[in-house]
Amino acid sequence: MTEKKTTIQALQAVRGMNDILPDEAEVWEHFEDIVRDWLKSYGYRPIRMPIVEPTPLFKRAIGEVTDIVEKEMYSFEDALNGEQLTLRPEGTASCVRAVIQHKLLHGGGGHRLYYHGPMFRHERPQKGRYRQFHQIGVEALGFEGPDIDAEHILMCARLWDDLGLEDVSLELNSLGSSEERARHRAELVAYLQAHEARLDEDGKRRLHTNPLRILDTKNPELQDLVEAAPRLVDFLGEESLKHFEGVQALLKDAGVHFRINHRLVRGLDYYNRTVFEWVTTRLGAQGTVCAGGRYDGLVEQLGGRPAPAAGFAMGVERLLALWRESGGGGETAQPDVYVVHQGEQALRLAFRAAEALRGHGFAVLAHCGGGSFKSQMKKADASGAQLAVVIGEDEAAAGEVGLKPLRGPGGQQRVALEGLADAVAECLFTEEEDDGGV
Repeated sequence: MTEKKTTIQALQAVRGMNDILPDEAEVWEHFEDIVRDWLKSYGYRPIRMPIVEPTPLFKRAIGEVTDIVEKEMYSFEDALNGEQLTLRPEGTASCVRAVIQHKLLHGGGGHRLYYHGPMFRHERPQKGRYRQFHQIGVEALGFEGPDIDAEHILMCARLWDDLGLEDVSLELNSLGSSEERARHRAELVAYLQAHEARLDEDGKRRLHTNPLRILDTKNPELQDLVEAAPRLVDFLGEESLKHFEGVQALLKDAGVHFRINHRLVRGLDYYNRTVFEWVTTRLGAQGTVCAGGRYDGLVEQLGGRPAPAAGFAMGVERLLALWRESGGGGETAQPDVYVVHQGEQALRLAFRAAEALRGHGFAVLAHCGGGSFKSQMKKADASGAQLAVVIGEDEAAAGEVGLKPLRGPGGQQRVALEGLADAVAECLFTEEEDDGGV
């Protein structure tokens, strides 16, 4: 009687939630290092919020008739206490909740904050749009004037320059105050109702819930209709216009080029006054790489004392794709030294040598798993290391190691363990000087 073998089906990641493998993850870390340095140079400090938040937070902040709340949130009931919870679809609401809960704005003064991490939306996965995606968010709370709006835009321009990005342009608009938007909304709805027969299904659905989003339609058959629609700028009062003109003046002084897009709106209810997007033509339909603006009413809306606020978020996946498109992000981390060894005593000395070098700041990859010297040297070469430390039985008995260049001229030399760090430094730094480096 033969035994029947059971085939275990391999499990895979959830569609639209992607693994980031080592080669790719190293690019992410390089990018994140650049971003952290950039944020610190503007005085922004990190804040970290939970991935899971109470569902009412997003319904109140984002708006119950937005696509995110209606169709895209991952929400569930906590089996322990029945609380309604949601995987965060964006970071601003969570950040403002944390600021209010921990009374960061009490006592006056403003806060410049940033965060990064995964967000979740139940969307149809496609290039540049995933169910688990990553954002870097920047929030400034307690600053009222147009200067913080301009600072955020100038920050982005500097980051694009630091990354060497090409083909990224700025679009700018003002959504005014809630009262000004209400007057515009009434005129817009009346206009769209007069042409309701021309609207697509999405437009008809939004007509009485979120008519501003109709202006942002990508349907080519509706472009002439929305171009002729009432413009929000024509409903702005003196204060809103002055604020918007102040932002533009600062951008012009800094030499930042922009285009005023009267159809630019945001998909979240909390925005007011300045809104902006950085867009590119290099990523197909998913052309927005960064978006933001002011949300002066959100702190009060979520239960805090009234406070002005502004911020922006950028999609990491889209930025990395654009970075590669512009020729960046190609380098991966490589060790300075690869340690090869053979024999029990050599293994013990190899561990001591590797730790000693790490203690002096060198990146060291020590061979594990055995194998001949020939096979180990092949792996040393493939690692990208500049030097190999070679330890056999003879070296181990003498308390010495062999030091062999892997990328340039020069033969193997014997070095006492105590002098290894100096010898490695001399080899590496001499080589950099020969290459025109430091």
